[in-house]
This record gives sequence, structure tokens and C-alpha cells, in this order.
Amino acid sequence: MPKLQGFDFWSRTLGGARHVVAPMVDQSELAWRLLSRRHGAQLCYTPMLHAQVFVRDANYRKENLYCEVCPEDRPLIVQFCANDPEVFVQAALLAQDYCDAIDLNLGCPQMIAKRGHYGAFLQEEWDLLQRMILLAHEKLSVPVTCKIRVFPEIDKTVRYAQMLEKAGCQLLTVHGRTKEQKGPLSGIASWEHIKAVRKAVAIPVFANGNIQCLRDVERCIQDTGVQGVMSAEGNLHNPALFEGRSPAVWELAEEYLDIVRQHPCPLSYVRAHLFKLWHHTLQVHQQLREELAKVKTLEGVAAVCQELKLRCQARAGAGKPGKSLSGWEREDISRQKEGEKPSGGLPFFHWICQPYFRPGPREGSKENRGACGKRALEEEEGSTDVLSKNKQKKQLRNPHKTFDPSLKPKYAKCDQCGNPKGNRCVFNLCRGCCKKRAFKETADCPGHGLLFKTKLEKSLAWKGAQPRPQEPQQAGPGEPGNFFPEVTGSALA
Repeated sequence: MPKLQGFDFWSRTLGGARHVVAPMVDQSELAWRLLSRRHGAQLCYTPMLHAQVFVRDANYRKENLYCEVCPEDRPLIVQFCANDPEVFVQAALLAQDYCDAIDLNLGCPQMIAKRGHYGAFLQEEWDLLQRMILLAHEKLSVPVTCKIRVFPEIDKTVRYAQMLEKAGCQLLTVHGRTKEQKGPLSGIASWEHIKAVRKAVAIPVFANGNIQCLRDVERCIQDTGVQGVMSAEGNLHNPALFEGRSPAVWELAEEYLDIVRQHPCPLSYVRAHLFKLWHHTLQVHQQLREELAKVKTLEGVAAVCQELKLRCQARAGAGKPGKSLSGWEREDISRQKEGEKPSGGLPFFHWICQPYFRPGPREGSKENRGACGKRALEEEEGSTDVLSKNKQKKQLRNPHKTFDPSLKPKYAKCDQCGNPKGNRCVFNLCRGCCKKRAFKETADCPGHGLLFKTKLEKSLAWKGAQPRPQEPQQAGPGEPGNFFPEVTGSALA
């Protein structure tokens, strides 16, 4: 079949998808994609794959794509990060039979992308990007798409999008933040940039950023004119976002665990998803947060989720007479008690799937930190309730270990650098300072095992005991041993 392009590709191959799950490293795996599709997602992306590793490592291909083939998981777009046209196309050729399009990641703002020279850190290298897109467009049997971040200037962002379209990009996802907007500095995504790009190009555009509920999806489409809306963090906290529902967390957690049993994935992925789903509840039940972090099996994770469910139901009054559990789970927000308001400034009670708003740099300051925030430096280190996780692990391995500074042994300090000095050092120094001084003065320090003086004396004694070589006698002209016999005048003649 001929390769479809632009709006034909979006409407026929992608089914006119409007609700899209973003590519998320270690988070948009098959099990999560299937859960999202059950709850309104119409198109999903794989996690970002490293093109060079995908070409080189057969196990990487098998674990991240080939073993995740599922008829329900379509339409699907595979995303790669790359900075070399040939490598990108080689990886895409290996993946094109398992997906509906290949996406080039031009939006990752993380430090690992800066070190690897990919993602949003390629957005100034337009010649390279043109060559990558053009070659992929010519060689692949499926369309090539791009996911980008914006520049601060709208006009530059528009020219950037037009350049990618001209090179052969058939669908563009625009994240309305710059590469500097990440973590606590994320801020608000600019829909004005996205709107300007949509007006300037003749290919479908997806918007990404500021999507926390279905109303945001509808408003974004109306305000920007895009063909679809992509969600990442909103989807992680509420996979039913595209349905316009806010169900109980345990409902989606149990459904996700059932899918994982059918389509296994690393336990670290499962744990990360449940930390997101139960985020607000785990602020209340700190002990179960620790339990979820420690469990080593899927059944252990399920047991923690069950305990969280029971505690939330008890708190919400699910055990009231005449209130069956099935009826309780069919309700969404209506299960909140009459007249009671959620704590912590949340729109719903903590056991309801709801948006997570990332705190800004000021909001994350000390006065706003919750119980799970970083402990203050001035806090007592000997108290077990404020020990770091690493110290708690050490204490589990050795219950007698203490971190109380008052119980630590006192060491005499080196006279030069302040490090603990050797107890038997002849110079009253630490080993490093002692070594430098002993070498400089050709001295010994038995306490540190440094024997510069002794070794020098032994070396001189050994040389003195060796017999001196006899000087060779000078041989006469023409005699054996004379390598240059006298040359006579007749010989020269």
C-alpha cells in the first residue's frame, strides 16, 4: 500500500485520534498503554528508545518492542532518540513492521539528553534535523513524525515547525514549554505557541501541556485548533482522564495489576505507576509508602494496594450497613461524605484519582514541606525517624550500628590537613601528609609502613657490595679486540 501522508495518515491510519498518551520512559509500557486504551486513549506512543542501542542490541529490541506485540495495542507510534541520520533510519527500519509510524524525539529536556546530544538539545541544529527527517521519509514504509518543544519566540518556533514539515514530517506534536522549563521550573505551557504552529503548517498537530482533565482537552482543542491532545503526567495520575471520570484509585490500580499479570513488565515500572496513582494517599499513610518501596514481588505490591484500599474505604465510610462494595466502587466523586471537605487543598479526597500540580521552586521551600520532604540539616542525626534511607538500610543490616555523633570515637587530627592522624605516626600526621614528608626528608615512619630511609640504605649497601667491573685493556693495531685496525697508506691508495 502507498504510504499515507499528513491528514490522510491521521484520519485513516490513526483513526482521527484526539486523545493521545505521551511517550514516557519506563512508564508507557504495554500494560499501561492497554489500561489507558480501555479508558479513552485512542493513540499511544512507546517509551523513548535509544536508536543506537536498538540497532546494536537484539535483547534491547526484544524486551522493548518485539515481545510487546499485541493486537489491542494499535495504533501505535514508536519513538526514538537519535543524532545520526543513518543510525536513526537503521533503527526505524527494524521497528517499522511493529508500529504505524516512527517518531523522532526532539523534546526531551533532561540532562541525560544533553550529555547524549539528543532530544531538545538538537533544536538549534536544523541542517542535521533536515537530513534525519528527509532520509527517514525516503527510506521508511511508515510515516515519520516529530515531538518538539517551543522556542521562547513564537516566530522562531513557527519557522522550526515549517522546516520539519518541509523535510518530510507528517505529524507534529508541540509541547508548549521551552527546554529550560522542567522540574520545579515547568510553569505553564504556552498554547499561543501551539496555536501559531497549527496555523502555519499543513500537517496534523497534537498539543501537549496543561492537560489535567477532560475539560482541559476540550478547551485546548477549541483554543488552538489542534487535531489531538497528548497527556503525560495527567494520564499517570488518572488513566481515566480521557473518559472524564475520576474513579477510586484502587479501581484502576487493581485493573492495572491484572493487566501486568497477563503482560509482565519490570517491577520498577509497576511500583512507579502505583506511586503516581496513590500519590495523595501515600502522603497520609507514610508507613505503607515505605512498604511499597521495599516489596520485591508483584503479589507483595498487590498486598500493599489492598491494605491501602481497606484503609481508604474505612476512612470514607464504605463499611456502612447497606452499602455494598460493588456499589461503592461504581460511584466516583459522589462517595465523599456529605459536608466534609478534602484536606491539603485537594479538589477531591485523596483516594480519588485527581491531578497532581507540581510545586514551583518557592512552594517547595521549607515552610511548605510535608512529612515526606527533605529533613533539615540541623535535625538530630541520631534519631531513627529522621535518618536517611541509606542509613536506615545500614541499620537493618546491622541493628547495633549507631549514627549518633556523640557516640562516635574521637580521633586526634593531623597537624597539617585536619584528617585523623595515625596513632603511631612519628610525625603526628595522617598517612597522606606523612608520606609526603617522609619522602622529602628521606625518613621512616613504621606506624604508616613508610621506609624511605631504610630502603635507600639497603640500596646503597647492595651497590657497595657489588664487584667493580674491570676496565678492558686497549689492544694494539691489528690485534684481536681492535675493531679498527691501522689503515696503511697503500691500502688507502
